[in-house]
Amino acid sequence: MDVIETIKADYARFPNNQSYNLYAENVYFQDPITQFRGLKRYQSLINFISKWFKQINLELHHIEQIEQTIHTQWTLNWTTPLPWKPRISIPGRSELILNDEQKIISHIDYWDCSRWDVLKQHFMFQ
Repeated sequence: MDVIETIKADYARFPNNQSYNLYAENVYFQDPITQFRGLKRYQSLINFISKWFKQINLELHHIEQIEQTIHTQWTLNWTTPLPWKPRISIPGRSELILNDEQKIISHIDYWDCSRWDVLKQHFMFQ
């Protein structure tokens, strides 16, 4: 299994049909809103995203692996189901750390904007 190619494919179809077999059972996840440990919690987060948000697009700009660490740069876009249907955009990056079995044991997302910037996007009428 080529981890890089699988991650590229997962980004292209996010949040559908993700390759959860890439992740260790006790994977650590963190982003600017939440942090937790466990594959089932990670799956629940992706499930929440797919049920709540509309027209989701995760655009991968760059991916590289340096030893046991994979770095990605991306932009996540979605439409929030509010009456005025705001289109939200979060540019960011991820750091994925692999164990010796090539399973992701840590997935940390960094946003290139603040949580406040994301909230404001919901109320900027155009």
